[in-house]
Amino acid sequence: MYETVELERRGSAAIIRLYRPEALNAWNHQLGIELLDAVRSVAEDYAVRAVCVTGSGRAFSSGADLRDLTARGLTPEGHIDVQTTLTTTYHPILTTLRRMPKPAVAAINGPAVGIGCSLALTCDLLVAAESAYMLLGFVNIGLVPDGGALALMSTRVGAGRATQMAMLGERIAASELRRWGLVNDVLPDHEFEDFVLATLDRLAAGPTRSYAGTKRQISAWLYANLDEQLELEARIQQEMAQCADFREGVTAFLEKRPPRFSGG
Repeated sequence: MYETVELERRGSAAIIRLYRPEALNAWNHQLGIELLDAVRSVAEDYAVRAVCVTGSGRAFSSGADLRDLTARGLTPEGHIDVQTTLTTTYHPILTTLRRMPKPAVAAINGPAVGIGCSLALTCDLLVAAESAYMLLGFVNIGLVPDGGALALMSTRVGAGRATQMAMLGERIAASELRRWGLVNDVLPDHEFEDFVLATLDRLAAGPTRSYAGTKRQISAWLYANLDEQLELEARIQQEMAQCADFREGVTAFLEKRPPRFSGG
């Protein structure tokens, strides 16, 4: 059914697996479209009572595929159109996971970077392998976090930690993520999958409407303005995409050299 996403049924549970292992599950245009379809499918399927989101191979997701930027089109002014991709594809994926009336587990099997980090944070429970890490690397190419990353992260660990990750653009190891409270559990790599599946099975056999009610309460208290925040992020990100530092950041990334930012 899909080329860049795998959708597996496990009894009353569903596992959505990003499937671009050769690219560390980076989001290109096709993955975004297929992931949106998969997320909507499990959200609307009443037979699915719990959902797991994970990655294939060595990574959860390395974030947006910078080599796929041309697929996003251009604004009338000739700049890369990141805003449309965010509002029509990324945001519906995240809000559907956040609001579907069933629990979602992020099984962070490896690096969760950029929009991959946002995808994990949208879920209700986060489980990480010891080898995993999170990284908001937007600043390293002259962009700002999007996909609700700062809002989702701030509610879990506060503005200080979120600012640190956004402005310094450094990897945060799984053990530190657990200490911060950003993930619920960290497991040795060889125990990770069994723990995730046991958690998923427990949720799938549990009181689904109770879980849904808990999600509604948390969303009403913490994420009542999530739609407005996502729109703000998309506008600011489009502003960043028009700056010289973004062009330099992407060029440096593709040329595998440190960027030389000018502040413009």
